[in-house]
Amino acid sequence: MQFFFKAVSNQDVVLDLALDAADEATARAMAAEQGYRVLAVQRGRSAGLTQALSRPTRFPTTFFSIELIALLDAGLNLVEAVQGLAAKEENAQTRAVLAGLLEGLRAGQSFSQALGRYSQHFPPIYCAVVRAAERSGDLRAALAKYVDYEEAFGHVRRKLASAMVYPAVLIVVGGLVLLFLMLYVIPRFARLYDERRGPQPFFASFLQGFGQFMSHNGHWVMLGLGGLVLALLVAWQQPAVRAWLNRRLWEIPALGRRMRLFQLARMYRTLGMLLRSGIPLVPALDMVAPVLAGHLRAQLALARRAIEEGQAQSVAFGAAQLTTPVAAQMLTVGERSGQMGEMMERIAGFCDEELERWLDHASRLFEPLIMTVIGLCVGVVVVLMYMPIFELASSFK
Repeated sequence: MQFFFKAVSNQDVVLDLALDAADEATARAMAAEQGYRVLAVQRGRSAGLTQALSRPTRFPTTFFSIELIALLDAGLNLVEAVQGLAAKEENAQTRAVLAGLLEGLRAGQSFSQALGRYSQHFPPIYCAVVRAAERSGDLRAALAKYVDYEEAFGHVRRKLASAMVYPAVLIVVGGLVLLFLMLYVIPRFARLYDERRGPQPFFASFLQGFGQFMSHNGHWVMLGLGGLVLALLVAWQQPAVRAWLNRRLWEIPALGRRMRLFQLARMYRTLGMLLRSGIPLVPALDMVAPVLAGHLRAQLALARRAIEEGQAQSVAFGAAQLTTPVAAQMLTVGERSGQMGEMMERIAGFCDEELERWLDHASRLFEPLIMTVIGLCVGVVVVLMYMPIFELASSFK
Protein backbone atom coordinates (compact mmCIF):
# COMPACT_ATOMS: atom_id res chain seq x y z
CA MET A 1 0.00 0.00 0.00
CA GLN A 2 1.22 3.49 -0.78
CA PHE A 3 1.23 6.30 1.79
CA PHE A 4 1.62 10.00 1.08
CA PHE A 5 3.38 12.15 3.70
CA LYS A 6 3.69 15.82 4.44
CA ALA A 7 7.06 15.91 6.23
CA VAL A 8 9.95 18.14 7.30
CA SER A 9 13.50 17.22 6.31
CA ASN A 10 16.67 17.70 8.36
CA GLN A 11 17.14 21.00 6.52
CA ASP A 12 13.71 22.22 7.75
CA VAL A 13 12.21 21.94 4.28
CA VAL A 14 8.54 20.93 4.05
CA LEU A 15 7.97 18.42 1.27
CA ASP A 16 5.71 15.59 0.06
CA LEU A 17 6.81 11.96 0.17
CA ALA A 18 5.40 8.73 -1.24
CA LEU A 19 6.35 5.45 0.47
CA ASP A 20 5.24 1.87 -0.11
CA ALA A 21 4.68 -0.07 3.12
CA ALA A 22 2.45 -2.77 4.61
CA ASP A 23 0.82 -0.40 7.12
CA GLU A 24 0.97 3.18 8.37
CA ALA A 25 3.28 2.39 11.31
CA THR A 26 5.85 0.82 9.00
CA ALA A 27 5.61 3.79 6.62
CA ARG A 28 6.17 6.25 9.48
CA ALA A 29 9.19 4.25 10.63
CA MET A 30 10.64 4.32 7.10
CA ALA A 31 10.18 8.10 6.94
CA ALA A 32 11.88 8.51 10.33
CA GLU A 33 14.82 6.36 9.24
CA GLN A 34 15.31 8.67 6.26
CA GLY A 35 15.47 11.67 8.57
CA TYR A 36 11.97 13.11 8.05
CA ARG A 37 9.60 14.44 10.68
CA VAL A 38 6.06 13.48 9.67
CA LEU A 39 3.36 16.17 9.79
CA ALA A 40 0.48 14.34 8.10
CA VAL A 41 -0.09 11.04 6.35
CA GLN A 42 -2.73 9.80 3.92
CA ARG A 43 -3.43 6.29 2.67
CA GLY A 44 -2.99 5.79 -1.04
CA ARG A 45 -6.30 3.98 -1.63
CA SER A 46 -8.55 6.49 0.09
CA ALA A 47 -7.40 9.61 -1.71
CA GLY A 48 -8.87 8.72 -5.10
CA LEU A 49 -8.64 11.22 -7.92
CA THR A 50 -7.55 14.15 -5.74
CA GLN A 51 -4.54 12.22 -4.51
CA ALA A 52 -3.64 11.12 -8.01
CA LEU A 53 -3.62 14.70 -9.21
CA SER A 54 -1.54 15.92 -6.25
CA ARG A 55 0.98 13.06 -6.24
CA PRO A 56 4.53 14.17 -5.43
CA THR A 57 6.84 14.95 -8.32
CA ARG A 58 9.07 12.09 -9.39
CA PHE A 59 12.77 12.66 -8.85
CA PRO A 60 14.47 13.32 -12.24
CA THR A 61 16.99 10.49 -12.00
CA THR A 62 18.16 10.65 -15.62
CA PHE A 63 18.56 14.44 -15.66
CA PHE A 64 20.37 14.27 -12.30
CA SER A 65 22.80 11.72 -13.76
CA ILE A 66 23.46 13.84 -16.85
CA GLU A 67 24.23 16.92 -14.76
CA LEU A 68 26.37 14.88 -12.37
CA ILE A 69 28.42 13.50 -15.28
CA ALA A 70 28.99 17.03 -16.59
CA LEU A 71 30.23 18.27 -13.20
CA LEU A 72 32.49 15.24 -12.72
CA ASP A 73 33.95 15.82 -16.18
CA ALA A 74 34.62 19.44 -15.17
CA GLY A 75 36.91 18.21 -12.39
CA LEU A 76 34.65 18.44 -9.34
CA ASN A 77 34.63 15.63 -6.84
CA LEU A 78 31.38 13.86 -5.96
CA VAL A 79 30.58 15.94 -2.86
CA GLU A 80 31.21 19.22 -4.69
CA ALA A 81 29.10 18.08 -7.63
CA VAL A 82 26.10 17.10 -5.47
CA GLN A 83 26.46 20.31 -3.46
CA GLY A 84 26.35 22.37 -6.66
CA LEU A 85 23.26 20.55 -7.92
CA ALA A 86 21.49 21.07 -4.58
CA ALA A 87 22.34 24.78 -4.54
CA LYS A 88 20.83 25.43 -7.96
CA GLU A 89 17.70 23.26 -7.56
CA GLU A 90 14.41 25.17 -7.29
CA ASN A 91 12.01 22.28 -6.64
CA ALA A 92 11.70 21.79 -2.87
CA GLN A 93 11.31 18.01 -2.98
CA THR A 94 14.24 17.47 -5.34
CA ARG A 95 16.39 19.87 -3.32
CA ALA A 96 15.56 17.93 -0.14
CA VAL A 97 16.65 14.64 -1.74
CA LEU A 98 19.92 16.19 -2.95
CA ALA A 99 20.52 17.69 0.50
CA GLY A 100 19.98 14.25 2.04
CA LEU A 101 22.49 12.71 -0.38
CA LEU A 102 25.00 15.41 0.47
CA GLU A 103 24.48 14.85 4.18
CA GLY A 104 25.12 11.11 3.78
CA LEU A 105 28.28 11.66 1.74
CA ARG A 106 29.65 14.10 4.32
CA ALA A 107 28.86 11.56 7.05
CA GLY A 108 31.19 9.05 5.36
CA GLN A 109 28.64 6.96 3.51
CA SER A 110 29.35 5.65 0.04
CA PHE A 111 27.30 7.07 -2.81
CA SER A 112 25.32 3.84 -3.15
CA GLN A 113 24.54 3.86 0.59
CA ALA A 114 23.35 7.45 0.38
CA LEU A 115 21.16 6.56 -2.60
CA GLY A 116 19.73 3.59 -0.69
CA ARG A 117 18.16 5.97 1.83
CA TYR A 118 15.91 7.23 -0.96
CA SER A 119 14.73 3.97 -2.51
CA GLN A 120 11.43 5.62 -3.53
CA HIS A 121 13.41 7.91 -5.87
CA PHE A 122 16.31 5.75 -7.01
CA PRO A 123 15.39 2.27 -8.34
CA PRO A 124 17.40 -0.78 -7.24
CA ILE A 125 18.95 -1.01 -10.72
CA TYR A 126 20.39 2.50 -10.38
CA CYS A 127 21.82 1.76 -6.93
CA ALA A 128 23.31 -1.53 -8.19
CA VAL A 129 25.04 0.18 -11.11
CA VAL A 130 26.52 2.80 -8.76
CA ARG A 131 27.61 0.09 -6.30
CA ALA A 132 29.39 -1.79 -9.07
CA ALA A 133 31.05 1.45 -10.21
CA GLU A 134 32.37 2.05 -6.70
CA ARG A 135 34.24 -1.26 -6.93
CA SER A 136 35.69 -0.42 -10.35
CA GLY A 137 36.31 3.26 -9.54
CA ASP A 138 34.62 4.62 -12.68
CA LEU A 139 31.39 6.28 -11.54
CA ARG A 140 31.13 8.50 -14.60
CA ALA A 141 31.13 5.55 -17.04
CA ALA A 142 28.48 3.75 -14.95
CA LEU A 143 26.23 6.80 -14.90
CA ALA A 144 26.69 7.22 -18.65
CA LYS A 145 25.57 3.60 -19.18
CA TYR A 146 22.44 4.24 -17.11
CA VAL A 147 21.66 7.43 -19.06
CA ASP A 148 22.04 5.54 -22.37
CA TYR A 149 19.77 2.81 -21.00
CA GLU A 150 17.05 5.30 -20.02
CA GLU A 151 17.30 7.21 -23.30
CA ALA A 152 17.02 4.02 -25.37
CA PHE A 153 14.03 2.85 -23.37
CA GLY A 154 12.49 6.34 -23.43
CA HIS A 155 12.77 6.44 -27.21
CA VAL A 156 10.38 3.49 -27.51
CA ARG A 157 7.97 5.01 -25.00
CA ARG A 158 7.98 8.32 -26.86
CA LYS A 159 7.37 6.48 -30.14
CA LEU A 160 4.41 4.69 -28.60
CA ALA A 161 3.04 7.91 -27.09
CA SER A 162 3.35 9.83 -30.36
CA ALA A 163 1.55 7.01 -32.20
CA MET A 164 -1.36 7.33 -29.78
CA VAL A 165 -1.68 11.14 -29.76
CA TYR A 166 -3.30 11.64 -33.15
CA PRO A 167 -5.92 8.87 -32.77
CA ALA A 168 -6.75 10.17 -29.29
CA VAL A 169 -7.24 13.71 -30.63
CA LEU A 170 -9.46 12.40 -33.42
CA ILE A 171 -11.61 10.45 -30.98
CA VAL A 172 -11.98 13.40 -28.59
CA VAL A 173 -12.79 15.91 -31.33
CA GLY A 174 -15.20 13.51 -33.04
CA GLY A 175 -16.94 12.82 -29.72
CA LEU A 176 -17.30 16.56 -29.03
CA VAL A 177 -18.78 17.13 -32.49
CA LEU A 178 -21.32 14.35 -31.94
CA LEU A 179 -22.23 15.76 -28.51
CA PHE A 180 -22.69 19.23 -30.02
CA LEU A 181 -24.98 17.85 -32.72
CA MET A 182 -27.07 15.78 -30.31
CA LEU A 183 -27.28 18.28 -27.43
CA TYR A 184 -27.54 21.58 -29.32
CA VAL A 185 -28.29 21.23 -33.03
CA ILE A 186 -30.86 18.41 -33.04
CA PRO A 187 -33.14 19.88 -30.30
CA ARG A 188 -33.33 23.18 -32.19
CA PHE A 189 -33.76 21.43 -35.50
CA ALA A 190 -36.63 19.38 -34.06
CA ARG A 191 -38.58 22.53 -33.15
CA LEU A 192 -39.36 22.94 -36.85
CA TYR A 193 -41.79 20.01 -36.52
CA ASP A 194 -43.39 20.92 -33.18
CA GLU A 195 -46.22 22.95 -34.77
CA ARG A 196 -47.05 20.39 -37.41
CA ARG A 197 -50.38 18.67 -36.76
CA GLY A 198 -51.53 15.24 -37.76
CA PRO A 199 -49.53 12.13 -38.45
CA GLN A 200 -45.89 12.69 -39.31
CA PRO A 201 -43.43 10.57 -41.27
CA PHE A 202 -41.23 8.18 -39.28
CA PHE A 203 -38.02 10.19 -39.36
CA ALA A 204 -39.79 13.44 -38.49
CA SER A 205 -41.47 11.76 -35.52
CA PHE A 206 -38.21 10.18 -34.40
CA LEU A 207 -36.26 13.46 -34.70
CA GLN A 208 -38.98 15.36 -32.83
CA GLY A 209 -39.04 12.83 -29.98
CA PHE A 210 -35.25 12.68 -29.70
CA GLY A 211 -34.95 16.46 -29.80
CA GLN A 212 -37.52 16.89 -27.04
CA PHE A 213 -35.75 14.28 -24.91
CA MET A 214 -32.40 16.03 -25.31
CA SER A 215 -33.93 19.44 -24.70
CA HIS A 216 -35.44 18.32 -21.38
CA ASN A 217 -32.71 15.94 -20.23
CA GLY A 218 -29.53 17.27 -21.83
CA HIS A 219 -28.07 18.38 -18.49
CA TRP A 220 -28.61 14.89 -17.08
CA VAL A 221 -26.88 13.40 -20.10
CA MET A 222 -23.90 15.71 -19.56
CA LEU A 223 -23.78 14.88 -15.85
CA GLY A 224 -23.89 11.17 -16.65
CA LEU A 225 -21.04 11.48 -19.15
CA GLY A 226 -19.01 13.55 -16.69
CA GLY A 227 -19.63 10.99 -13.94
CA LEU A 228 -18.57 8.19 -16.28
CA VAL A 229 -15.31 9.97 -17.14
CA LEU A 230 -14.63 10.64 -13.45
CA ALA A 231 -15.35 7.01 -12.54
CA LEU A 232 -12.97 5.82 -15.27
CA LEU A 233 -10.22 8.12 -13.99
CA VAL A 234 -10.65 6.89 -10.42
CA ALA A 235 -10.78 3.26 -11.57
CA TRP A 236 -7.58 3.76 -13.56
CA GLN A 237 -5.76 4.63 -10.32
CA GLN A 238 -6.59 1.23 -8.84
CA PRO A 239 -3.82 -1.37 -9.37
CA ALA A 240 -6.37 -4.19 -9.61
CA VAL A 241 -8.17 -2.44 -12.49
CA ARG A 242 -4.93 -1.81 -14.38
CA ALA A 243 -3.85 -5.41 -13.83
CA TRP A 244 -7.21 -6.70 -15.14
CA LEU A 245 -6.99 -4.44 -18.22
CA ASN A 246 -3.40 -5.52 -18.82
CA ARG A 247 -4.45 -9.19 -18.79
CA ARG A 248 -7.22 -8.51 -21.28
CA LEU A 249 -4.81 -6.70 -23.61
CA TRP A 250 -2.34 -9.59 -23.43
CA GLU A 251 -5.12 -11.92 -24.60
CA ILE A 252 -5.49 -10.03 -27.91
CA PRO A 253 -3.19 -12.03 -30.25
CA ALA A 254 -1.71 -9.22 -32.36
CA LEU A 255 -1.38 -6.79 -29.46
CA GLY A 256 -0.20 -9.43 -27.00
CA ARG A 257 2.72 -10.39 -29.25
CA ARG A 258 3.88 -6.77 -29.42
CA MET A 259 3.49 -6.28 -25.68
CA ARG A 260 5.63 -9.38 -25.16
CA LEU A 261 8.21 -7.95 -27.57
CA PHE A 262 8.25 -4.69 -25.64
CA GLN A 263 8.77 -6.56 -22.37
CA LEU A 264 11.58 -8.67 -23.84
CA ALA A 265 13.31 -5.56 -25.14
CA ARG A 266 13.11 -4.01 -21.69
CA MET A 267 14.44 -7.19 -20.05
CA TYR A 268 17.38 -7.61 -22.42
CA ARG A 269 18.33 -3.95 -22.30
CA THR A 270 18.31 -3.94 -18.49
CA LEU A 271 20.28 -7.19 -18.30
CA GLY A 272 22.79 -5.91 -20.82
CA MET A 273 23.37 -2.70 -18.88
CA LEU A 274 23.78 -4.57 -15.58
CA LEU A 275 26.17 -7.17 -17.05
CA ARG A 276 28.31 -4.48 -18.69
CA SER A 277 28.46 -2.71 -15.32
CA GLY A 278 30.05 -5.81 -13.78
CA ILE A 279 27.04 -7.30 -11.97
CA PRO A 280 26.83 -11.12 -12.09
CA LEU A 281 24.02 -12.68 -14.10
CA VAL A 282 21.98 -14.26 -11.28
CA PRO A 283 21.76 -11.04 -9.15
CA ALA A 284 21.01 -9.14 -12.37
CA LEU A 285 18.07 -11.46 -13.07
CA ASP A 286 16.68 -10.68 -9.60
CA MET A 287 16.91 -6.94 -10.32
CA VAL A 288 15.23 -7.30 -13.72
CA ALA A 289 12.18 -9.17 -12.38
CA PRO A 290 10.29 -6.07 -11.08
CA VAL A 291 10.33 -4.39 -14.52
CA LEU A 292 8.49 -7.31 -16.18
CA ALA A 293 4.82 -8.24 -16.32
CA GLY A 294 3.64 -10.70 -13.68
CA HIS A 295 3.46 -13.83 -15.84
CA LEU A 296 6.88 -13.10 -17.36
CA ARG A 297 8.38 -12.92 -13.87
CA ALA A 298 7.44 -16.56 -13.34
CA GLN A 299 9.16 -17.47 -16.62
CA LEU A 300 12.23 -15.47 -15.59
CA ALA A 301 12.33 -17.38 -12.29
CA LEU A 302 12.40 -20.64 -14.26
CA ALA A 303 15.30 -19.36 -16.36
CA ARG A 304 17.15 -18.23 -13.24
CA ARG A 305 16.75 -21.67 -11.64
CA ALA A 306 17.98 -23.38 -14.79
CA ILE A 307 21.07 -21.15 -14.97
CA GLU A 308 21.86 -21.87 -11.32
CA GLU A 309 21.69 -25.60 -12.18
CA GLY A 310 24.35 -25.09 -14.83
CA GLN A 311 22.39 -24.72 -18.07
CA ALA A 312 23.58 -22.31 -20.73
CA GLN A 313 21.87 -18.94 -20.79
CA SER A 314 20.52 -19.43 -24.30
CA VAL A 315 19.05 -22.82 -23.36
CA ALA A 316 17.55 -21.53 -20.10
CA PHE A 317 15.98 -18.48 -21.75
CA GLY A 318 14.65 -20.58 -24.64
CA ALA A 319 13.08 -23.15 -22.30
CA ALA A 320 11.41 -20.32 -20.35
CA GLN A 321 10.05 -18.82 -23.63
CA LEU A 322 11.94 -15.57 -23.10
CA THR A 323 13.48 -15.41 -26.55
CA THR A 324 12.59 -14.85 -30.17
CA PRO A 325 14.17 -16.95 -32.96
CA VAL A 326 16.69 -14.19 -33.67
CA ALA A 327 17.37 -13.57 -29.96
CA ALA A 328 18.10 -17.27 -29.37
CA GLN A 329 20.76 -17.26 -32.10
CA MET A 330 22.29 -14.03 -30.83
CA LEU A 331 22.46 -15.40 -27.27
CA THR A 332 24.36 -18.43 -28.57
CA VAL A 333 26.82 -16.15 -30.36
CA GLY A 334 27.19 -14.07 -27.19
CA GLU A 335 28.05 -17.17 -25.16
CA ARG A 336 30.78 -18.13 -27.62
CA SER A 337 32.27 -14.61 -27.70
CA GLY A 338 31.88 -13.93 -23.98
CA GLN A 339 30.20 -10.57 -24.67
CA MET A 340 26.76 -11.33 -23.25
CA GLY A 341 26.12 -7.77 -22.04
CA GLU A 342 26.66 -6.19 -25.45
CA MET A 343 24.78 -8.99 -27.19
CA MET A 344 21.74 -8.51 -24.95
CA GLU A 345 21.71 -4.80 -25.73
CA ARG A 346 21.81 -5.65 -29.44
CA ILE A 347 18.87 -8.02 -28.96
CA ALA A 348 16.97 -5.19 -27.26
CA GLY A 349 17.74 -2.87 -30.17
CA PHE A 350 16.54 -5.50 -32.66
CA CYS A 351 13.27 -5.88 -30.70
CA ASP A 352 12.85 -2.09 -30.60
CA GLU A 353 13.27 -1.82 -34.37
CA GLU A 354 10.66 -4.51 -34.97
CA LEU A 355 8.27 -2.81 -32.54
CA GLU A 356 8.77 0.58 -34.19
CA ARG A 357 8.02 -0.86 -37.62
CA TRP A 358 4.80 -2.35 -36.29
CA LEU A 359 3.82 0.96 -34.64
CA ASP A 360 4.38 2.85 -37.90
CA HIS A 361 2.31 0.31 -39.85
CA ALA A 362 -0.46 0.23 -37.23
CA SER A 363 -0.70 4.02 -37.00
CA ARG A 364 -0.94 4.37 -40.80
CA LEU A 365 -3.78 1.84 -40.77
CA PHE A 366 -5.52 2.92 -37.58
CA GLU A 367 -5.69 6.68 -38.19
CA PRO A 368 -7.69 6.48 -41.47
CA LEU A 369 -9.93 3.86 -39.86
CA ILE A 370 -10.77 6.20 -36.96
CA MET A 371 -11.41 9.10 -39.36
CA THR A 372 -13.74 6.87 -41.39
CA VAL A 373 -15.71 5.76 -38.31
CA ILE A 374 -16.04 9.32 -37.00
CA GLY A 375 -17.05 10.58 -40.44
CA LEU A 376 -19.71 7.87 -40.73
CA CYS A 377 -21.11 8.69 -37.26
CA VAL A 378 -21.33 12.42 -38.01
CA GLY A 379 -22.72 11.69 -41.49
CA VAL A 380 -25.45 9.44 -40.09
CA VAL A 381 -26.52 12.13 -37.62
CA VAL A 382 -26.62 14.78 -40.37
CA VAL A 383 -28.59 12.50 -42.72
CA LEU A 384 -31.08 11.71 -39.94
CA MET A 385 -31.54 15.44 -39.42
CA TYR A 386 -32.42 16.02 -43.06
CA MET A 387 -34.45 12.87 -43.73
CA PRO A 388 -37.62 14.43 -42.22
CA ILE A 389 -37.33 17.30 -44.69
CA PHE A 390 -37.15 14.85 -47.59
CA GLU A 391 -40.16 12.92 -46.20
CA LEU A 392 -42.19 16.10 -45.73
CA ALA A 393 -41.31 17.26 -49.24
CA SER A 394 -42.47 13.96 -50.72
CA SER A 395 -45.75 14.12 -48.76
CA PHE A 396 -46.71 17.37 -50.59
CA LYS A 397 -46.71 15.70 -54.00
